Amino acid sequence: MAKGFDPAEIMNQARRMKDQLAKAQEQLKTRVVDADSGGGVVKVFANGANEIVGVKIKPEAVDPEDVAMLEDLVMVAANAALAKAKKMADDEMSKITGGLGLGGLL
Repeated sequence: MAKGFDPAEIMNQARRMKDQLAKAQEQLKTRVVDADSGGGVVKVFANGANEIVGVKIKPEAVDPEDVAMLEDLVMVAANAALAKAKKMADDEMSKITGGLGLGGLL
């Protein structure tokens, strides 16, 4: 006899998945990726919650006559670090959801 549709079991599975996702999101806050620009003169660190958690700038990147260049280097490194952090988070969430792409449903 085939097993029937059990709404209570589906809800239990969804609840477990939601709990796993919440735990993974908390853990991602502690995982950090980095990206640099300008050959490493600017380095930005981001966590799995897509927050910038650090910036390192080597002294040779600081030119009072060309602040715009430093701003660009920081922006490039920050965007790259955030992209890496998002990919890391997406990969972790996909492990839990099995690639269902549930977005904000849980």
